[in-house]
Amino acid sequence: MRHGNVNRKFGRERNQRKALLKSLAHNLVVTGKVKTTEAKAKEIRPFVEKLITLGKRETPASKRLLEARVGKMATVKLVGPLAAQYKTRAGGYTRITKLVRRGSDGAPMAVIEFV
Repeated sequence: MRHGNVNRKFGRERNQRKALLKSLAHNLVVTGKVKTTEAKAKEIRPFVEKLITLGKRETPASKRLLEARVGKMATVKLVGPLAAQYKTRAGGYTRITKLVRRGSDGAPMAVIEFV
């Protein structure tokens, strides 16, 4: 039974899954939008939204946490322009737009981007 197991596994082990989510979140923060599968987009959405909320605090502890989770370059962007952009917004920083299915394997694709 899968009671309480809410995370998607993506056919990967735990450390590979964490690295995948960290990489996707880093790319989303740095570039502004990422084209990926629908499942991956839905999985990184809460992760990225929590990062933005953490970046809005602008304390040394929150900066250290951000740097550990997504790296130095993404931290600078989260604490700087993104925190200022979403200062008055209470949540809902990202949007997922569905695209046509991928031709090779028919996987549902989506674009996740900042609002």
